[in-house]
Amino acid sequence: MRILVLLTAGALALSSPARAAGPTEGAPPPYDSDLMRLAEILGALHYLRPLCGVAAEGQRWRTEMQALIDTEQPSETRRMKIISSFNRGYSSYAEVYRACTPAARVAVERQLDEGSRLAHDIVVRYGGN
Repeated sequence: MRILVLLTAGALALSSPARAAGPTEGAPPPYDSDLMRLAEILGALHYLRPLCGVAAEGQRWRTEMQALIDTEQPSETRRMKIISSFNRGYSSYAEVYRACTPAARVAVERQLDEGSRLAHDIVVRYGGN
């Protein structure tokens, strides 16, 4: 999934020539809902993966989120919306899971699958060919 998230970041950077001039307020990009969902998934993974014994990843999912924000260069309002999505993903699982259960493992797999699919779809649809 890391490669897909990085490709997504690259695709986002290429998808809009207006981004080169810096962030502006206006209509959200067409991939906005997918990006918000991807941010939520990254937040969920940031909570669940260490809970389920994948401590070696450390800050990986937070770092992935920061790479998306850095590439996207959103306005402050949009940046806060993206961060809020990440935090919602994190806190929604923190409220439910205190230990790694079979259901938590299934949730991790589903988040990884959906995140990979979203990242791929964003690259394919908005890659800026």
